[in-house]
Amino acid sequence: MIAAETQLSATTMTAVTQRSYGSVEELSVASVERPVVDAEEVLIEVHAAGVDRGVWHLMTGLPYLVRISGFGLSRPKQPVPGLDVAGRVVAIGSDVTRFVEGDEVFGIADGAFAEYATASEIKLAHKPANLTFEQAAVATISGITALQALTEVSEVGVGQDVLIIGASGGVGVYAVQLARALGAEVTGVANASKADFVRSLGADDVIDYAAGDYLDGSRTFDLILDIGGRNSLRRLRRALKSSGTLVIVGGEGGNRWTGGFGRQLRALALSPFVSQRLTMLISEEHHRWIDRLCEFLVDGSVVPVIDRAYRLDAAHDALTDLAEGRVSGKAVISVRSAAN
Repeated sequence: MIAAETQLSATTMTAVTQRSYGSVEELSVASVERPVVDAEEVLIEVHAAGVDRGVWHLMTGLPYLVRISGFGLSRPKQPVPGLDVAGRVVAIGSDVTRFVEGDEVFGIADGAFAEYATASEIKLAHKPANLTFEQAAVATISGITALQALTEVSEVGVGQDVLIIGASGGVGVYAVQLARALGAEVTGVANASKADFVRSLGADDVIDYAAGDYLDGSRTFDLILDIGGRNSLRRLRRALKSSGTLVIVGGEGGNRWTGGFGRQLRALALSPFVSQRLTMLISEEHHRWIDRLCEFLVDGSVVPVIDRAYRLDAAHDALTDLAEGRVSGKAVISVRSAAN
């Protein structure tokens, strides 16, 4: 692991860098200029960074919708990947009011796969004392996505039947725990080898997605949360109660232009014409959601799940394992050792 620097006056840092869109082969570890904070930003001494699907999409530039959404048309606008972050504030901008130097924080940063990263203060919260830096680093993006899907886009309540497709993945592990904490009856869909893992999160039942057509309508649900799935709307609607809600989160597959996002747009277009509510989620990155997630993290009803930890110079391995389905829950990059 990279040792903490002792002189803050240094102007360079070690970081994972990427100059072109492509595979993990485009990633390298280099010495780069340390970022400088804007008025509403803080500089974070990074202790750990989370690995998620969003980082993979930003690395590959696929689907092309990513590029035209402002992340860079021909190459990444941010040459240092990484979003989820946990660390210690070492400098603040002139307009920052929520943090002071020395605060332990977690949230969403620009370029988290580095020794230092900047972040807008509205995308950060104080790290709960009961979490390690590694646990905090994998909580924000997946956690607030699941929380918004269950409480903002839908309204999960006591006794509702909830089906979570992709229950063993990054967002799924939070969705299972949160739905359970909110009083729902939770059924998770995952690979058979991960069934015990999903049950350990609090799922009442687990379905092996390869064992048969679990969307044949023999069981119906109040809410279906489809995380990164590739199921057609027709099949999803068969397993949804007549007044139920479908929330599509993310999405893999599809074409190189829109990826799985096309399915989400079709759901929105169809929803006004059917009794079921068919919708999608684009997560809001704001501390009000991180603060709310903290309530579940502090009382222990939600626990971050780390399957694998990697050194900063093995970020390419972390993203490869994620893309190839070898990660249950979350993977983390440990930038500084616990001793620091």
